[in-house]
Amino acid sequence: MPTILFSDMGIIDYQLAWDYQEKLLQKNVTTKLENKNNPIPVSIPNYLLFVEHPHVYTIGKSGNTSHLLLNDTELKTHSATFYTTNRGGDITYHGPGQIVGYPILDLEQFNTDINWYLRSLEEVIILTLANYGIKSERSRGETGVWIDVNTSKARKICAFGIKCSRWITMHGWGFNVNSNLNYFNNIIPCGIQNKSVTSMQEELGEEVDIAEVKQKLLTHFSTIFNCSFQSYSKTII
Repeated sequence: MPTILFSDMGIIDYQLAWDYQEKLLQKNVTTKLENKNNPIPVSIPNYLLFVEHPHVYTIGKSGNTSHLLLNDTELKTHSATFYTTNRGGDITYHGPGQIVGYPILDLEQFNTDINWYLRSLEEVIILTLANYGIKSERSRGETGVWIDVNTSKARKICAFGIKCSRWITMHGWGFNVNSNLNYFNNIIPCGIQNKSVTSMQEELGEEVDIAEVKQKLLTHFSTIFNCSFQSYSKTII
C-alpha cells in the first residue's frame, strides 16, 4: 500500500504553490531517471497538498485567453491575479473557501492510466459530496464533478486540470466549498458556455465546515487510491 505525505498549507500564493509542486515533481522525475536501470527499486515519495489561494484565475496550456473577461485594470479592481499554466484544461478560478488539492503522485505505484486517475479524483469528490446529501456525477466529455447533469440547471462544483511527467502528476482540483461564486462571472469557466458553477454552501444554503470536508476528502482518497497518509509540515518562503 503506497504512503502519501500530506500537508495542509492553508492560504498560499498561487505562484509559490506552483513552484513548490514543480520542485517536488522534478526531484521525483530526476530520481526515477537516475535509477531506471537499478535492479533494486527506489522509493519515489508521493504527496498530497491542500491549499487555498488568494483570488486568482488560471488557464491551461491549451486554453483560450478570451475566456477571461477582465483586463489588467479590472483584475486589480477585483484583487485578482492571472496565470497561464502548464496544466491541462481551460480557465478556472481559485479563491478563499475553495479546497485546492495538488496530488504529486507516482502513478507507477497506483495505475498508469490517466483516464483512471482523473475518474478516481472525481470519485473522491463525488463520495465526499454524498456525505452531505449532495448528489453529484460526471458529465460525459466534460472532466469535473457536476450537479443536475443533462438538465438546464447543470452546474459544476469541482474542476480538474493536471500535468503528468514520467507518470508523476501535479496540479489537481478546485473544489468549491464556501467559494465566492461571483468571481466565476468574470470568466467562461473551463471554456464551457451556458453552464453555471456552484458550491457546497450554495447547494446547502449555509456555510460548511471546511476542515470537516478536508477530513472526508482524505478518507475517500485513501479508499479510492488504496493508500495511507503521513502528515508532514512544510513552510514555503
